[in-house]
Amino acid sequence: GLLPRLQTSAPVIRTLASSNSFPQNIPSCLWKLGRLNHVAIAVPDLEKAQSMYKDVLGAQVSETVAVPEHGVYTVFVDLGNTKLELLHPLGEKSPIASFLQKNKTGGMHHICIEVDDIKAAMTELKRKNIRILSEEPKIGAHGKPVIFLHPKDCHGVLVELEQA
Repeated sequence: GLLPRLQTSAPVIRTLASSNSFPQNIPSCLWKLGRLNHVAIAVPDLEKAQSMYKDVLGAQVSETVAVPEHGVYTVFVDLGNTKLELLHPLGEKSPIASFLQKNKTGGMHHICIEVDDIKAAMTELKRKNIRILSEEPKIGAHGKPVIFLHPKDCHGVLVELEQA
């Protein structure tokens, strides 16, 4: 039955857990990931989305802010330990406009993770063949430098890194 199988696999688990080779294979970086800053959601109707989080769910919701450099309007929903960023197109060339053309009802657009040194992160990620969608960081909605990593290099997820 099950007990003999568990007994045979237990020494393997103990051997793997006690092995000291794993930590030695982790390269030391000149930068490190921090906390999840926000999850961004593209929405076709910003006022309706704001109202849902504020009036229905009782969340603290920021005012709408235009971020022309990124072609978006943003609204932040404070969740205490992180935020949701509601994104709506600012102009026809907005990346959110093209996202909403493919996803009419909206949806998750990207995740944002803080880093302690964005320049060092860029250098290391380029060396590891992770594509960055801009040559230099841009100023994001929080007034801090940000970069975006290509979703094809990040398992289908658009990742934003923000200087902490």
